[in-house]
Amino acid sequence: MSNIENTFKKLKQTGRKALIPYIMAGDPSLDATKQFVSELEEAGADIIELGVPFSDPLADGPVIQRAHERALQKGVTLKKVIALVKEIRQSSHIPLILMTYYNPVFKFGVETFIKEAADSGVDGVIIPDLIPDEAHDFISVARKHKIDTIFLLAPTSTLERIKRVVKVSTGFIYYVSITGITGAKLAIGDPMKDTLRSIKSNTNKPVAVGFGISNPEEAAEISKLADGVIVGSAIVRLIAEGKDIKDFVKKIKEMLQVS
Repeated sequence: MSNIENTFKKLKQTGRKALIPYIMAGDPSLDATKQFVSELEEAGADIIELGVPFSDPLADGPVIQRAHERALQKGVTLKKVIALVKEIRQSSHIPLILMTYYNPVFKFGVETFIKEAADSGVDGVIIPDLIPDEAHDFISVARKHKIDTIFLLAPTSTLERIKRVVKVSTGFIYYVSITGITGAKLAIGDPMKDTLRSIKSNTNKPVAVGFGISNPEEAAEISKLADGVIVGSAIVRLIAEGKDIKDFVKKIKEMLQVS
C-alpha cells in the first residue's frame, strides 16, 4: 500500500476526510516552499501537492498562472523541485504529489523523471495534459518505482472515461469540480453529485475534489460528497499577498472535522 493510499485508509477508519493543499514550488522561493510545507503539515494537511512551474499551464487560472511565472523567473525547474522534495524528506514524511505538465517530464525523460522522483521521496504525480489513453509507458514505469499515478475526471466525463480513469489511477482519483480552469467559481449542484455517485459506483478508490474551492465552508460541503478536498488558488493567492496560510488551512481542517 502506498503512502497516499495508507493516508486515506487511516482517515476513513476515523471518519475523516483528506485535506490536500496545493502550492507552487519556488513561489516566492524554494526555501519558502520548504517552510510552507512544514506550516501546512502543522495546520493539519494530510497530503500536499507541489506545483512544478511551466510556461504554458493551460489548466490553471490567473492566480496559479502568475505563480508559475514568478517561480520560472526565479529559475525553478523540475530538477530543482525534485531536489527540494529530497530536502523536505529530511524532516517530514507527509505524502507529496508533484503536479506538472507533460512537456517538462518528456524533456527530462519519463524513466529518469520517475526514478529521480521516487528516490527523492515523491509519492504521486498528477499530469493534467496526459490522458490515460496515452500514458501506458508512464504508468508502467511509475508502477515499477511505486509512484502513484493520479488522473482527472470532470463533470463532462462519460461512463467509459470514468471506467478507464478509475482503472489506471492509484492513490486517489482527482475530480475536477468545474469545466473551467483552477480558481473558477465553484457550483455544488446535481451534475457534480451525479458524477461523483457514478465514479464511486465504479471504484472503491478514494475520490478527491479540486478546482474552485476557496473557503472553509465550501470545503466542508465538498467533504460530504468526497474522500478528500483539494485547495489551491486560495492558498496561492495568500502566498502572493504575503499573508498567513497556516491559519487559513487550520480553519479548513476544523471545518472538515465537523462536517
